[in-house]
Amino acid sequence: MPRPPTPQDPSALLLQEAVALHRAGDLAGAAERYRRLLARQPRHADALNLLGLVHRQQGDLPQALRLIRRAVALAPDAPVFLASLGGTLAEAGQLPEAARTLRAALAHRPQDAVSQRNLGQVLCAMGQPSAALEPLRRATALDPASAEAWLALAHAARELGLVAEAAEAAATALRQPELAAGLAAQARFLLAALGEGPAPDRAPAAYVRELFDQYAPRFDAELEGRLGYRTPALLADLLRENGIPAENRLAVLDLGCGTGLSGRALRPFAARLEGLDLSPRMLAEAGRTGLYDALHEADLLDFLPRHPACWELLAAADVLNYLGDLSPALAGMAAALRPGGLAAFSVERGVAGAYALGPGLRYRHDPALLRSLAARHGFIVLAEAEVALRQERDAPVPGQLLLLRKG
Repeated sequence: MPRPPTPQDPSALLLQEAVALHRAGDLAGAAERYRRLLARQPRHADALNLLGLVHRQQGDLPQALRLIRRAVALAPDAPVFLASLGGTLAEAGQLPEAARTLRAALAHRPQDAVSQRNLGQVLCAMGQPSAALEPLRRATALDPASAEAWLALAHAARELGLVAEAAEAAATALRQPELAAGLAAQARFLLAALGEGPAPDRAPAAYVRELFDQYAPRFDAELEGRLGYRTPALLADLLRENGIPAENRLAVLDLGCGTGLSGRALRPFAARLEGLDLSPRMLAEAGRTGLYDALHEADLLDFLPRHPACWELLAAADVLNYLGDLSPALAGMAAALRPGGLAAFSVERGVAGAYALGPGLRYRHDPALLRSLAARHGFIVLAEAEVALRQERDAPVPGQLLLLRKG
């Protein structure tokens, strides 16, 4: 007579239910079940790791790291936990430890295409594109259908001046079936920067958001340290030099506020300082500074026309570089400013009579064209200055500061 089936372990059933909810995108439901499982079995490494991944998806990287580190401590050689930890460290901007952890994961599981790609992206972010090529090439060989891997390879090759390889990798990403619209736009944008297609009017918003989300944890150290970034201070100097007192009088909107670097320079001018950015992680960093009275997550081209006559000063430090045609931005600024309001911003200087997408994936603008556009949208040019915005590949990036008044 056959034995009756053994009832399945309740913890295993709970884990299955949690994983199913997680895969379906119900993060709250998955997290609740992972926590119930951990209440029964506090040392359940899989539940610790998966709950950590939920927190990572929700943007709580400190808690994600705490949970995944506990899973790694319980199973130090488990490649799945090492890969999770390495990817989360990378997202948190802890790049050297991320590289070490991903290499440890790959020592156990070299066929993990995602970890190969993550390692390549980490090395590229650390300024080591040559070292990044090998894992990125492996990632594309292991998973030729991964548009993300091909785009990561294209970016690394572009950094190294390997134009043909970069263009082929971006074109291969673009050929993938059922390619997400955001990835397709990024591939076309990269191809345009490589001279393989027409430049769009602006960088894809999703690309800019992702770029700065990834950059947020190390943004200040990278810009102010290695790149010698000083645009916010230069804009503040331009305001003072043109009779705008730093006496906390103005309603100010910091466009593309990032982590708050520009907010430090603008706060002395503001009775009320608000910040606007596409990147939620940049905004989270800005919120921790205590500089801002309000923060808004939006695209400036959408946001400004919906807030007429709200501010007396709009500032944009190295933000308009991600827009080609600046006419919509200037129209939005004119709408959002009160009569007599000011717009202070920087651009990278470019070719006469036009704008162009540079190899650094930012647009360059002709100051004379900007003066014409400013007049068309009702602005008076109060001041201009030629400056070096930052260092890039050991060379100064030539820029232009403009201070406009709404007529």
